[in-house]
Amino acid sequence: MKNSEITYMAGQIVDEDVEFTLIDMSRISGASTEDIALWVAEGAFEPKGAGPQEWRFSGASLWRARTAFRLARDLQINAPGIALALDLLDKIEALKTKSKRRSGN
Repeated sequence: MKNSEITYMAGQIVDEDVEFTLIDMSRISGASTEDIALWVAEGAFEPKGAGPQEWRFSGASLWRARTAFRLARDLQINAPGIALALDLLDKIEALKTKSKRRSGN
């Protein structure tokens, strides 16, 4: 007899139009404001606003911030590496989407 393992996941759906401040992004993602500022400088994020006090991040940036935090914490990847990894993950996702459209799934 097979033993089944059930995994529960918890999460929230974030609207793309929602905007977060730097403090919000830090609190929600677990990353420090300094780390987020480094990632912005490396191009991992493109917030609206002239400087850290005025920055507004999109809902899509939340996924990137959480992923960046995990990459930094778990794999000890530096800021330029995180920006590169996020860009590559975006390209992989775009290729998967394109492939699904072609196959009709």
